Amino acid sequence: MIKKCIIIPAFNEEKNISNVISSIKKYCEDDIVVIDDGSKDMTKQKAKEADAIVISHPFNMGYGVALQTGYKYAIENQYDFLVQIDGDGQHDPYYIPILFSEVQSSACDISIGSRFLNSPYDPGILKKIAIQLFRNIVWITNRQKITDPTSGYQCLNKKIFKFFTEDIFPCDYPDANIIVLLHRKGFKIKEIPVKMTPNTEGRSMHKGIFKILYYFFKVFLSIFIALISEKNIVKIK
Repeated sequence: MIKKCIIIPAFNEEKNISNVISSIKKYCEDDIVVIDDGSKDMTKQKAKEADAIVISHPFNMGYGVALQTGYKYAIENQYDFLVQIDGDGQHDPYYIPILFSEVQSSACDISIGSRFLNSPYDPGILKKIAIQLFRNIVWITNRQKITDPTSGYQCLNKKIFKFFTEDIFPCDYPDANIIVLLHRKGFKIKEIPVKMTPNTEGRSMHKGIFKILYYFFKVFLSIFIALISEKNIVKIK
């Protein structure tokens, strides 16, 4: 029997988490795992009330660490596939079965939900510049066109999320760098068009000029390491 789950990294999402979970349940009956990343509000309680499995960090450890906690849970509980979706309600759960089907059919190892394929979306001028920059880097390194290299809406097979439990996973900022890393490891990557709702609250992991500069530095450093490391050239069988 194939086991699937949906993981939701969440930090202070008490306003959205219940709706996100109920929306997911409209489109699939798979296990829903919320990784409460040290929230100081009612995120944990509301997720439990919505009948999700909840894993809590004792304090805020960051988006990437929350994702890796979800990957480790999936390995420990022998899931075959997982979809990761944000807890702020921006991702439309309608596409979860579509993302699953692409990976389950072996068309790819990871399907990435793109807000730019077949759908207009304005992320704002700064994000637009960053996304275009990362598109160019992915094209240069992978020779593959990825329209949304910063999308967190993804479906992964077991080979990938097992690989992501290792120390090589960039826990601070998993972004376009993981696309380069996965390509170097020989994984198949495919984009699927999805719809995404703009963040009306204006919250972002990369707010403030110093955070943005640090974010770029860390992502570029991770890409550079992926490209020069002989260890990363060895492909996963």
